[in-house]
Amino acid sequence: MKSPFDELRIGSLTARNSFVRAATAESLAMPSGRPTEELLGKYVELAEGGVGTIITGYAYVTVDGKPSEGALGIYDDAFADDYRRFADCVHAHGARLVLQLVYGGSKSKVAPDDPRRLASAAQAPSNGMPNVQIAGPSPLENPKTHLVPVEATYDDLARISHAFGRAAARAQAYGFDGVEIHAAHGYLLSQFLSPRFNVREDEYGGTLENRARLALECVHAAREATDPDFPILVKVNSCDDLDDPAGAQGSLGEDESARVCTWLIDAGASAIDVSGDWHAIRSRDIKGDPFFARFGARLASELDVPVIVTGGWRRFDLIEEHLAADGIAAVALCRPFICEPGLVNRWLSGDTTPSICTGCGRCAQQAGIPCILRQ
Repeated sequence: MKSPFDELRIGSLTARNSFVRAATAESLAMPSGRPTEELLGKYVELAEGGVGTIITGYAYVTVDGKPSEGALGIYDDAFADDYRRFADCVHAHGARLVLQLVYGGSKSKVAPDDPRRLASAAQAPSNGMPNVQIAGPSPLENPKTHLVPVEATYDDLARISHAFGRAAARAQAYGFDGVEIHAAHGYLLSQFLSPRFNVREDEYGGTLENRARLALECVHAAREATDPDFPILVKVNSCDDLDDPAGAQGSLGEDESARVCTWLIDAGASAIDVSGDWHAIRSRDIKGDPFFARFGARLASELDVPVIVTGGWRRFDLIEEHLAADGIAAVALCRPFICEPGLVNRWLSGDTTPSICTGCGRCAQQAGIPCILRQ
């Protein structure tokens, strides 16, 4: 029976416990994507607080894939020394560090003609992609951002999958313990998987196999560019719509998601990180079961790689219960660690009262993710 304080093993990664800081958009990088001292301080605080593995906020793999202002960039070697220092500092405090990789697509919060995006592209090192267009599976308006992407050409798709591979190689060279490819939450790879965003009629659209093709190519590129045991995690939606888990209304359903996960493993994924339509979760739900634990338990029973479940973990007793009973390898928390970076050490000390996080979501509304309960 697995305990929350048992080691987590994924490929060459061995972490001191099964607590993962879920990827969190801190919005603290420079306009070019270069990491900052303020961001490093947050990761050191988490490591000091007992977290076993920290997954960074998303890092965009090409300049045109920038998802938001203040996001990290991993599209160029110019930031190598900064990232090496990040890894060294986190390791010095006993934690492991995984870099999340993303292409934003039309979920991006910075429009193609926004002066901030143009300024970011201008500040990119010389070999950064100068293109500031946003690629997508199909030229459909995103209902959240109202952006309309250009339909990605075959050259665009080859460039993007290659960029994921180069980013993974950089992460390994800089001392990271793994990477996580972001194929959830409506960003580009998630859009390709979803029939709501992907209406292509070529080999990247239509059937599930075709819609999964780009994600599989990105995982394969990352695997080819790194050592065989270098951890490549993939974050996936359990389904695109909590009100439509079967996918009957044209969204990605749970059965489809489970099939994609088996293909991701065949392509070289080392672990699956389960998330989903967390924007539909209300703060009142944080007192109940974790959001995606049921689907995570299903995957853990079907897959031969570690499964991490993200979302809704507030109570130590529930974490203990699910790790022991469901076969999942780890739990990933976001907002509780914003509220209490030392939460793991508190639980380890014997004080296993729930996180004081109320799930209000105000932390996500400002750069630096400040918590009102810490002020």
